[in-house]
Amino acid sequence: MKMNATYAEISECVKRQFGFVPKNCWIAHVKELNGLRVARSRTNTRVRPVLCPLDKREPIERCMRRLGVI
Repeated sequence: MKMNATYAEISECVKRQFGFVPKNCWIAHVKELNGLRVARSRTNTRVRPVLCPLDKREPIERCMRRLGVI
């Protein structure tokens, strides 16, 4: 069962486990890469202006898995 962890919870997990605070746009990008929905408030859903750096994706994904998001 997937739970809806907040961006703040994901961010806190990443900070505690990996020592950096991810930007919300990085979390959104990782969610999108894992097949989760794109925010309806985005003006253009085909263009993501800020991508998550490659070296930050795995830590964010690990916390998202730990929190049951993916």
